Amino acid sequence: MILIRSLLLLVSFILSGVFYSQTTVTMTLPIVTLMDIEPAGNFTLNFTPPTEAGNALGNPTPNTSKWVNYTSAIAPGGLTRRITASVNQVIAGVNIRLQAAAASGAGGGTLGTSSGQVILTTTPVTIISGIGGAYTGNGANNGHALTISLTTNTYANLVAQANTAVVIVYTITE
Repeated sequence: MILIRSLLLLVSFILSGVFYSQTTVTMTLPIVTLMDIEPAGNFTLNFTPPTEAGNALGNPTPNTSKWVNYTSAIAPGGLTRRITASVNQVIAGVNIRLQAAAASGAGGGTLGTSSGQVILTTTPVTIISGIGGAYTGNGANNGHALTISLTTNTYANLVAQANTAVVIVYTITE
């Protein structure tokens, strides 16, 4: 009787189609390293000449319109990433300062940490470090807000200039 019940139970399972089955899914998660500055375009910073003899130049109002956005997927056991900035030329007597704010907006993951305010030169300097698997969101108000400012450093080195273009180069790397 037990044998008949066991056989009936087995036949019932076979007829009902309840069997263990599996499917193999193959996936690819690529290594990704993308970064850009939003919004695109140039801006102007101009020193203000004094209106009274003996007064110093007025520093330009810092530009706060730019944001750095990135997407990063690192290799297993890979190093975190960093973003550096440099300029194509320095201006005698002038400091070009850049500060990345803490990440904000629609992103997620292991977002980077700002290095605080740095003075840019032709040698790349880290502005954001510790970027892991992360994305910042795209466009202005996502990622790290950038503040770019100019200050005088040595008046003896200042030389009048008009429309001098300085290019800031940003690089994301391990």
